Amino acid sequence: MQVYDLRSRPPVNRNMDLIRDLLLRIESNPEMDGTREFYLNTPEEMGISGYSTEEVAYNLGLLINAGFVDGAVTIGNPMQVVRGLTWEGHEFLDNIKNDDIWAKTKKRFSNLSGVGLRIVAALAEAELKRHMGL
Repeated sequence: MQVYDLRSRPPVNRNMDLIRDLLLRIESNPEMDGTREFYLNTPEEMGISGYSTEEVAYNLGLLINAGFVDGAVTIGNPMQVVRGLTWEGHEFLDNIKNDDIWAKTKKRFSNLSGVGLRIVAALAEAELKRHMGL
Protein backbone atom coordinates (compact mmCIF):
# COMPACT_ATOMS: atom_id res chain seq x y z
CA MET A 1 0.00 0.00 0.00
CA GLN A 2 1.25 3.45 -0.90
CA VAL A 3 0.44 6.36 1.42
CA TYR A 4 0.64 10.04 0.45
CA ASP A 5 1.02 12.53 3.29
CA LEU A 6 -0.92 15.58 2.15
CA ARG A 7 0.14 17.61 5.18
CA SER A 8 3.51 18.34 3.58
CA ARG A 9 1.97 20.29 0.69
CA PRO A 10 2.37 24.07 0.85
CA PRO A 11 -0.85 25.98 1.62
CA VAL A 12 -2.62 27.42 -1.43
CA ASN A 13 -5.79 29.44 -1.90
CA ARG A 14 -8.58 29.66 -4.41
CA ASN A 15 -7.71 32.31 -6.99
CA MET A 16 -10.56 33.54 -9.20
CA ASP A 17 -8.22 35.04 -11.82
CA LEU A 18 -6.36 31.74 -12.09
CA ILE A 19 -9.68 29.86 -12.28
CA ARG A 20 -10.76 32.09 -15.18
CA ASP A 21 -7.40 31.62 -16.90
CA LEU A 22 -7.62 27.83 -16.54
CA LEU A 23 -11.12 27.77 -18.04
CA LEU A 24 -9.98 29.98 -20.94
CA ARG A 25 -6.97 27.72 -21.60
CA ILE A 26 -9.01 24.54 -21.56
CA GLU A 27 -11.66 25.98 -23.87
CA SER A 28 -9.08 27.32 -26.33
CA ASN A 29 -7.35 23.93 -26.65
CA PRO A 30 -9.16 22.04 -29.44
CA GLU A 31 -7.73 18.74 -28.19
CA MET A 32 -9.45 19.15 -24.80
CA ASP A 33 -12.81 18.20 -26.27
CA GLY A 34 -13.60 15.33 -23.91
CA THR A 35 -12.24 12.62 -26.19
CA ARG A 36 -8.79 12.43 -24.59
CA GLU A 37 -7.28 12.60 -21.12
CA PHE A 38 -4.44 14.99 -20.44
CA TYR A 39 -2.17 14.13 -17.53
CA LEU A 40 -0.69 17.50 -16.73
CA ASN A 41 2.49 17.84 -14.69
CA THR A 42 3.39 21.54 -14.91
CA PRO A 43 1.56 24.86 -15.27
CA GLU A 44 3.43 25.43 -18.53
CA GLU A 45 1.67 22.42 -20.06
CA MET A 46 -1.56 24.38 -19.53
CA GLY A 47 0.01 27.53 -20.95
CA ILE A 48 -0.04 29.11 -17.48
CA SER A 49 2.81 31.16 -16.05
CA GLY A 50 3.25 33.14 -12.86
CA TYR A 51 1.73 30.45 -10.63
CA SER A 52 3.27 27.49 -8.87
CA THR A 53 2.43 23.91 -9.76
CA GLU A 54 0.63 23.60 -6.42
CA GLU A 55 -1.52 26.69 -7.07
CA VAL A 56 -2.55 25.50 -10.51
CA ALA A 57 -3.20 21.93 -9.36
CA TYR A 58 -5.26 23.12 -6.40
CA ASN A 59 -7.45 25.48 -8.43
CA LEU A 60 -7.84 22.95 -11.23
CA GLY A 61 -8.89 20.38 -8.64
CA LEU A 62 -11.50 22.82 -7.32
CA LEU A 63 -12.89 23.26 -10.85
CA ILE A 64 -13.07 19.48 -11.31
CA ASN A 65 -14.77 18.98 -7.94
CA ALA A 66 -17.23 21.82 -8.64
CA GLY A 67 -18.23 20.23 -11.94
CA PHE A 68 -16.84 22.97 -14.21
CA VAL A 69 -14.07 20.79 -15.65
CA ASP A 70 -14.35 17.17 -16.75
CA GLY A 71 -11.34 15.46 -15.26
CA ALA A 72 -9.98 13.67 -12.24
CA VAL A 73 -8.29 14.91 -9.11
CA THR A 74 -5.07 13.01 -8.58
CA ILE A 75 -3.11 12.37 -5.42
CA GLY A 76 0.63 11.98 -5.64
CA ASN A 77 0.79 13.56 -9.10
CA PRO A 78 1.43 17.30 -8.92
CA MET A 79 -1.29 18.17 -11.42
CA GLN A 80 -4.70 16.84 -12.41
CA VAL A 81 -6.24 14.90 -15.29
CA VAL A 82 -8.24 17.10 -17.69
CA ARG A 83 -10.61 16.07 -20.48
CA GLY A 84 -12.39 19.37 -21.16
CA LEU A 85 -15.04 21.74 -19.89
CA THR A 86 -18.44 20.58 -18.72
CA TRP A 87 -21.68 22.31 -19.75
CA GLU A 88 -21.58 24.28 -16.50
CA GLY A 89 -17.95 25.23 -17.14
CA HIS A 90 -18.84 26.56 -20.59
CA GLU A 91 -21.80 28.49 -19.15
CA PHE A 92 -19.68 30.12 -16.46
CA LEU A 93 -16.85 30.91 -18.85
CA ASP A 94 -19.22 32.46 -21.39
CA ASN A 95 -20.34 34.86 -18.66
CA ILE A 96 -16.79 35.89 -17.64
CA LYS A 97 -14.96 35.66 -20.97
CA ASN A 98 -15.33 39.38 -21.76
CA ASP A 99 -12.55 41.30 -19.96
CA ASP A 100 -14.85 44.24 -19.13
CA ILE A 101 -17.55 41.97 -17.67
CA TRP A 102 -14.90 40.11 -15.67
CA ALA A 103 -13.44 43.37 -14.30
CA LYS A 104 -16.90 44.59 -13.23
CA THR A 105 -17.72 41.22 -11.69
CA LYS A 106 -14.46 41.21 -9.71
CA LYS A 107 -15.09 44.75 -8.54
CA ARG A 108 -18.44 43.67 -7.07
CA PHE A 109 -16.82 41.06 -4.81
CA SER A 110 -13.36 42.59 -4.31
CA ASN A 111 -14.13 44.11 -0.90
CA LEU A 112 -15.30 40.79 0.56
CA SER A 113 -12.95 38.38 2.31
CA GLY A 114 -14.27 35.45 0.30
CA VAL A 115 -16.96 34.61 -2.22
CA GLY A 116 -18.09 31.21 -3.40
CA LEU A 117 -17.69 30.21 -7.03
CA ARG A 118 -21.46 29.91 -7.51
CA ILE A 119 -21.91 33.49 -6.23
CA VAL A 120 -19.20 34.70 -8.62
CA ALA A 121 -21.06 32.90 -11.43
CA ALA A 122 -24.33 34.59 -10.40
CA LEU A 123 -22.64 38.01 -10.23
CA ALA A 124 -21.11 37.50 -13.66
CA GLU A 125 -24.46 36.46 -15.11
CA ALA A 126 -26.14 39.54 -13.59
CA GLU A 127 -23.36 41.80 -14.91
CA LEU A 128 -23.67 40.31 -18.39
CA LYS A 129 -27.47 40.79 -18.33
CA ARG A 130 -26.98 44.39 -17.25
CA HIS A 131 -24.47 44.87 -20.08
CA MET A 132 -27.01 43.49 -22.55
CA GLY A 133 -29.82 45.66 -21.19
CA LEU A 134 -31.82 42.76 -19.79
